[in-house]
Amino acid sequence: MNITKYENQVEALHPKTLFTGQQVIWLAECASTNTEAHDLLLKSRATEGCVVLTDKQTAGRGQRGNWWEAAPGENLTLSVVWKPTFLPAADQFQLSIAVALAVRDWAATLLGDSLALRLKWPNDLYYQDQKLGGILIENTLNSVGIQSSIVGIGININQQQFAVPTATSIGVVTGRSYPLAPLVERLLEALERRYLQLRAGNVAAQQQEYLRVLYRYRQPAQYQAAGRLFQGIITGIEATGRLVVEENGQERTFGLQELRYC
Repeated sequence: MNITKYENQVEALHPKTLFTGQQVIWLAECASTNTEAHDLLLKSRATEGCVVLTDKQTAGRGQRGNWWEAAPGENLTLSVVWKPTFLPAADQFQLSIAVALAVRDWAATLLGDSLALRLKWPNDLYYQDQKLGGILIENTLNSVGIQSSIVGIGININQQQFAVPTATSIGVVTGRSYPLAPLVERLLEALERRYLQLRAGNVAAQQQEYLRVLYRYRQPAQYQAAGRLFQGIITGIEATGRLVVEENGQERTFGLQELRYC
């Protein structure tokens, strides 16, 4: 994709939001949009809803300390700054649920609202058994709760080839190519809708929606924990975000670093 053209489109972004995306920082290239957003916060240059958007990320971070790799000019790579001071530190995972649902809402407008489009715990976007995108939320806490959040999102849009067979893109699934800027506008609108729902206290409803579209929910599957393979069934999510998996009639809980899908 022509980077200059994309930059011009970004400058013309007008999402129908109250604050998310009303301040947009465009970088043709950066190491990590989350890092850039963090620097803006430290310098008090980021209003709530500020979006850092790039065409090429050279050191993107993912869950479990992994790197997020995306072909330049073909995908969405951005970070959103929010200040969810209404959330206690113990409820951080509720923000993760809201963001994951928003990304799925947005993807469903392109792929259809079917159960082929799922959320893999904690917040990866999957189509069938392949990954479309990922989310990395980094929270800054104070003595009361969450002071600020940086929501990093990477979604494969037009990329056709991947280094791993478990990855795919919107374009691969639909057989189409997409201009990126309009997708950014719709994504920011979806994010703010879910964020405002969370701020209004609709926690229980979002939790139920999350379980409804959770990858492998209530389905027997193989997992690995502490070097041991086992057959388990995901039965729920604790309020702290720990995954509940039933094995031989007994429920166990796992944190992000403690369980791998097989």
